[in-house]
Parts: sequence; C-alpha cells; structure tokens
Amino acid sequence: MEQKYSLLEAKQKLEAFCAYQERCDQEIRKKVKSWGLFGEDVDILISDLIQNNFLNEERFASAFVSGKFRIKRWGRIKIRQHLKQKNISDYSINKGLNEIDESEYFQTIKDLIESKNRLTKAKDNWDRRAKLQRYMQAKGFEHELVLEEVNNAMNQ
Repeated sequence: MEQKYSLLEAKQKLEAFCAYQERCDQEIRKKVKSWGLFGEDVDILISDLIQNNFLNEERFASAFVSGKFRIKRWGRIKIRQHLKQKNISDYSINKGLNEIDESEYFQTIKDLIESKNRLTKAKDNWDRRAKLQRYMQAKGFEHELVLEEVNNAMNQ
C-alpha cells in the first residue's frame, strides 16, 4: 500500500480529526493505517497527539459515556462493553461512568420502562414483564435495577 501523506501532513490531518471530536487511540490507528502509515510512524504521531493534548483517553471516555447515556439512553453495562472494545483502560472507563448522576440514571430506567410498557402488546402480564426486562437488558441496564423497576411498573 502506498503512503498517502507525509508525516507532517498526517500530523496536521490528525490534529484536525481530533479537534473535531474526541477520539481514542484505536480510531487514530485505524485512520493512519488507511493512509498507508505503519510501525514507528504511527507511534510518533500518536505520542505527538497525546503531548499536544489532542488525544486524551479519560476525556474520550467521559465524552463517550455522556453521549451514549444522555442521547442513546444506554446503561452502564453496554457503555462499558463498547469502551472495552475500543481498548480504553478500566481506570478511564470507571472515571467516565462515575460522572453519571445516580438520580438521573434511575429516572432514565423508570422513563424507559414506562414508555416501553405503553407501547408493548402482550397476551398476559408474564409476557409483558419478560419483554420489558429483555428490552432494558439490551439497553445495558443492570438486572437488579431493571427487575425492581419492572415490578413497580407492573404493580401500578
């Protein structure tokens, strides 16, 4: 594969790429590989991005958690899995997840269950309960919290 950009051009492109939105190490490596750069050149570019604060794993994890929770309404389990797939450290993952407000988290669980409960067609309460639990676990919420809120919703 032929190299698309020189090291300096790649550095400028990556700085713009990182300035647009938070990125992780894996995304940078994938982008640089598509440009035909490998090995030591990639490491030089990444270390330069880190030194100039264009690339920051903790900041990325925090932005990722915030976006996925507030916009996509994902639970902690699903967010953690996706961050692990991006090779983010446990420290950064935990730091990002700790930024989720507990009351907002519980309110999101309650709101999602209520809205899904209104839309769900089920032949009986057992079927409805199972559908609600599967939906919430697919969203990545903890089983115990989901079970408690589904029981509350079903008893109303």
